[in-house]
Amino acid sequence: ALTSGVGYAVWYAALKGLTNMQAALLQLCVPIIAAFGGVVFLSEQITTRLIYAGLFIISGVVIALLGKKKS
Repeated sequence: ALTSGVGYAVWYAALKGLTNMQAALLQLCVPIIAAFGGVVFLSEQITTRLIYAGLFIISGVVIALLGKKKS
């Protein structure tokens, strides 16, 4: 409960300096950060599925960023 509370406090403090688009794209990166934490702190294995999932997420974020700049 404590770590969730701190996480939410940090997130809502960071929201003040972000646009809606930036906040949405940052939220999409949360699974990648969680997976990285699992690998580093819990010694979880890096699998092909994990790599592909991360690449798909990053690809979507890049496409959204590039699409936003062209508009």
